Amino acid sequence: MTLALSRRRLLSTAAAGGCAALLPAFPRSVLAAAPDAAPTGGDAVRLTVERRTLEVNGKSASMFGIRQPDGTHGLALDPGRPFLVDLTNRAGEDTIIHWHGQTPPYVQDGVADRNRPTIRDGLTVRYDFAPSTGTHWMHSHHGLQEQLLMAAPLVVRSDEDLRADEQEMTILLHDFTFRDPAELLASVAGPSAGMAHGGHGGQGTGGMGQGAMNQGSMDHGAMNHGQMSPGQMSPGQMDHGAMNHGSMPQPNGHDRVGMSGGMAMDLNDIDYDAYLANDRTLADPQVVRVERGGRVRLRVINGATSTAFHLDLGRLTGQVIAADGNPVRPVAGSRFGLSMGQRLDIRLTLPAGGGAFPILALREGAVQRTGIILATPGAAVEKVADTGQAETDALDLSLERQLVAVTPLAARAADQTRRMQLTGSMMPYVWSLDGRTFGQHRPLLVRQGQRVELTFENASMMAHPMHLHGHHFQVVAIDGRPVAGAVRDTVLVPMMASVTVAFDADNPGRWPLHCHNLLHMATGMMTEVVYEGFV
Repeated sequence: MTLALSRRRLLSTAAAGGCAALLPAFPRSVLAAAPDAAPTGGDAVRLTVERRTLEVNGKSASMFGIRQPDGTHGLALDPGRPFLVDLTNRAGEDTIIHWHGQTPPYVQDGVADRNRPTIRDGLTVRYDFAPSTGTHWMHSHHGLQEQLLMAAPLVVRSDEDLRADEQEMTILLHDFTFRDPAELLASVAGPSAGMAHGGHGGQGTGGMGQGAMNQGSMDHGAMNHGQMSPGQMSPGQMDHGAMNHGSMPQPNGHDRVGMSGGMAMDLNDIDYDAYLANDRTLADPQVVRVERGGRVRLRVINGATSTAFHLDLGRLTGQVIAADGNPVRPVAGSRFGLSMGQRLDIRLTLPAGGGAFPILALREGAVQRTGIILATPGAAVEKVADTGQAETDALDLSLERQLVAVTPLAARAADQTRRMQLTGSMMPYVWSLDGRTFGQHRPLLVRQGQRVELTFENASMMAHPMHLHGHHFQVVAIDGRPVAGAVRDTVLVPMMASVTVAFDADNPGRWPLHCHNLLHMATGMMTEVVYEGFV
């Protein structure tokens, strides 16, 4: 892959270190080939899903990876280059990879269903579509494999990116466990917990134990997934300023944050063994050499399965210039919230005097942290503790309210409006939409060409990052107040808040719409956007 690199980007790169067709009816060139077959019909990039050994805090673990033949994690494309990828599965089990932030034709989205089988071990599948520019990522959408780090960056540069004289640094955040993901899910949801979304998840993969069940086999009549307990209020009724952020440990490792009126917000379903930035903890962080007075573009991806972070720039001040890969008017600050599945591009200018500058991801509602260190030549790099002195606040929508899209959706009236409640609870640990888990869900039916406005109303005691496949949407209202917000694919909806997004129905298919907390999706918090006449 030939890259036209500026001087600073080159510095950054040096620092960072014969089968039957598998998928039917792919547009353009699609094939399944033997794993070692040479790409045909173009200069395809080769990616392999495989097992790897990762050492975390002195202990080894078997994890997944998505790598190019030279060991590069994930993919970076220059302007005008098609997304032409041969993906080989050497994971030892079925998988499928979702291209998060891309808007490909439906069958290339990377989610298994009745029209799109999983990729069997040993097979190669070709993907070929025009990519969306920006900071995105790729991850498994099968079983609980994402928890085992089956994820990697996916960056598509624009012409403007190449003209910018700045050093790029991509940071992929993870929450990490040495435990089997099925055991982890069972610790909060019980031994019968499993993937609630059938073909979108699957059984017996990604470390799911034999005790895991498909959600369809559970007795839904014994659970009321949508009912609010006494004392709960509807979105918009809460005084968001009256929060008491002192938390106390709860069963199954999650925290609760006290609210006014006796209410309590749930945070952090799981206490993980470690929190990673580019596969490393602060015990051995990545140190990136940067220039004194130089400009750096951070591409930050929250690839954690169940953890939100505050990105803390320490002594530096930066400008958010893109959200979920889409440009926004610059917003200055030194700390920015980043929920699961979301991405932020942040531009920094380093002091002329140089130094070492930790860029830290602080776990929401807790003291744990991870990150990298930017260091100019000759700067002393001191050890940074992996815990802070005080628990952080819960993420809110203060940044979201400031974001304004550089290229908003065209102004037009909505052809369809829909309200969707985010429902569920920690006990029983079942999460849902409009009180329905996936399998009993009610799809959002749309027609080609419609402008759709969808309001998420969070009626639960936990925040949810809501992600729509195959489309970008614009945030157009927060708690009922209109905004000309960011164009995104994943938006955070805090407890008792509401967020309205608008999108154009311009990509026919059956598209997942779900919470990007993997454990919430696994227990049912997913539905579909289905185009009229699509089967």
